[in-house]
Amino acid sequence: MIELGHPTFWRATLALCLGSFMIFANVYVTQPLLPMLAQDFNVSPLLAGWTFTVTTLMLGLSLLLYGPLSDALGRRGIMLLTMAGATLTTCSLSFVNDYTSLVVLRALQGFFLGGLPAIAIAYMGDEFTKPAVAVAVGLYISGNSLGGIGGRLIGGFVGEWLGWNSAFMVMSVVSLVCLAVFAIALPKSEHFKPQRLHPGRMLKDLGSHLRNPMLVMAYIIGGLNFFIFVNQYSYITFVLSDEPYNLSSAFLGMLFLTYLTGTFGSAISGKVAMRLAQPWCMALGIMILMAGSLLTLSHSLVLIIAGFFANSFGFFFAHSSASSWVSHNATHAKASASSLYLVFYYLGASSGGFYLHPFWEHSGWPGVIVGSLLVLSVTLACSCWLGLRNRAVLAAA
Repeated sequence: MIELGHPTFWRATLALCLGSFMIFANVYVTQPLLPMLAQDFNVSPLLAGWTFTVTTLMLGLSLLLYGPLSDALGRRGIMLLTMAGATLTTCSLSFVNDYTSLVVLRALQGFFLGGLPAIAIAYMGDEFTKPAVAVAVGLYISGNSLGGIGGRLIGGFVGEWLGWNSAFMVMSVVSLVCLAVFAIALPKSEHFKPQRLHPGRMLKDLGSHLRNPMLVMAYIIGGLNFFIFVNQYSYITFVLSDEPYNLSSAFLGMLFLTYLTGTFGSAISGKVAMRLAQPWCMALGIMILMAGSLLTLSHSLVLIIAGFFANSFGFFFAHSSASSWVSHNATHAKASASSLYLVFYYLGASSGGFYLHPFWEHSGWPGVIVGSLLVLSVTLACSCWLGLRNRAVLAAA
């Protein structure tokens, strides 16, 4: 087993972090480009947003496939094949000249991008000791957030300088470099034990998780919070690219540096949970997200950015608490319980734009905030219900 601090540990962790960076950079590369895509293809903000939402939709659905496949066929090979498929698709996107092809290729790209997120932590569990896994997972998740920031910066700056086609070409080069390092640095599986595919058992496990209210509430909280949080970024790009702000794609890409407070929120959520039960941590994060959303109603660009800093902290604080809650409260098949959480999470990201669009059409950004607060009130209520239910369970024990 790979020990914490051993050179092999750092080599494997570097590979997985770079893989994580590559995956999420590709997912989010189009978000600062949405106003440009809407103009070039003469489509509405909702249709332009499909270039992002269809990718997260396919990524979320693919998680249900890759996990069981990797249990039977192995981890490393599937990660390499799917990363290669994503790289080729990214390169193909740079040659697109019609909207339909763009959306179809982004859907295919999303399917390939699901391979590594579905398998990476399982690979760590096979090959690393428990102390090494704890450290490696934290570093891997930081790769997720840095990839999200990096992809948006690449999309914003390259898109403004050379056009959106070139943003995909640069992203394909970055992806190829990450893939090459990943293939060289990631050690071969030494402790993987193949299992037979049991679709019936897998469906039974998923069904039992969906009948567990302690898990279902966390799934709803994670999915609906992301439903709002990530799609707010999509609509604010249209606000800030228009009068009176007139921000370029490069500056829109820099808006996503606000994710850095989310990295901090994730990091401290575990320590706060030692003093405050996780459902109340979720509720606290949601209230911060609601307060940040209200702050963005200001006409001041500084206060809008401050609101997104607060949003990011609150969202990731709640997300980390919810995902940890799932892991601790799944009585069996913990891997499938966590995968189901991610399915809700990414389905939320892919569908939130449709929900917010009528609010946007009717009232612009204030309408988006009204729609956001309605949903966040639901997740806040779910968090409070979980907190009260958890208190009752502990008292009965």
